[in-house]
Amino acid sequence: MITFNQVTKKYSSEKTAVKDVDFTVDEGKIVVLLGPSGCGKTTLLRMVNRLESITEGSIVIDNENSMDLDAIELRRKIGYVIQSNGLFPNMTIEENVMIVTDLLGWNKKKKKERFNYLMKLIGLDPKIYGKRYPHELSGGQQQRIGVVRALAADPPVMLMDEPFGALDPIIREKIQDEFLQIQREVKKTILFVSHDIDEAIKMADKIMLLRDGEIMQYDTPSKMLSHPENEFVNQFFGKDRAIKSLSLHTVRNLQEVIGLAEMDESIYDTKTINVNQDLRNTLSMLLNQEADQVIVTNDQDEKIGSITIDLVQKYLHYEIKGKMSVSQEG
Repeated sequence: MITFNQVTKKYSSEKTAVKDVDFTVDEGKIVVLLGPSGCGKTTLLRMVNRLESITEGSIVIDNENSMDLDAIELRRKIGYVIQSNGLFPNMTIEENVMIVTDLLGWNKKKKKERFNYLMKLIGLDPKIYGKRYPHELSGGQQQRIGVVRALAADPPVMLMDEPFGALDPIIREKIQDEFLQIQREVKKTILFVSHDIDEAIKMADKIMLLRDGEIMQYDTPSKMLSHPENEFVNQFFGKDRAIKSLSLHTVRNLQEVIGLAEMDESIYDTKTINVNQDLRNTLSMLLNQEADQVIVTNDQDEKIGSITIDLVQKYLHYEIKGKMSVSQEG
């Protein structure tokens, strides 16, 4: 869907922001651009919708060279979400969300149907929130509106520049989960800039790690964590890569591999988690001793067993051993 062909961005003969970047973002997938400050990730993102010019190379979107398209028309076909959400304070929420559809000349009925659909996607009643103004919403609600505004005209491609970076950790995690749920339904092709390793691991189908405008590794989160291609990648993801990798696995995965522990009905200080909870958050709950027993429920809210630190450790050992065996066979 988006192909970068030897893309280079030079600001001067001495300063190269992006150098010979060559990769493809597959249709319906999320690719996270990750790396230290100044590595070129936002520059790379902004070249897609020509907010930054390309010095050398080309960017092809759905088989069309971006430079062959009118810049304004190109931007109207690409959803763009930024950290500050960019809502217009003097416009209602409905006016903000539907601004691109107004420019595209959609009729009133089509716009209303689209607005109602999008608001329901993010769990906000369109009748209640449509006539409100941005300052009447919480930060998390404003960021949700920023996301659905980018989806309003149903663009095939979305660019997201640290869209959740300004939110506090609890709200941020909730909105990440909500966005991934939306993505499962709308299946957009997304280029997503982040400086946060945990966010990249959680959100990405693939991660591109950049340093000084060059690609250090482009791979799935699992491969990045288990098989770093060089020392920079190894150090960037840190010594706790095995713990980070737990966010890629769920209690259901553990259950399928080694099973769950039996519940002790005599323990009253319990917490309940869904079988789809990721193992990293589950391990954190266990280590923090938030309850004497953590009970697992299925999607029908039926209790199916319990989980312990020992189980997580056994699963992690199984995963590491399995990956080492695959590596040795290869």
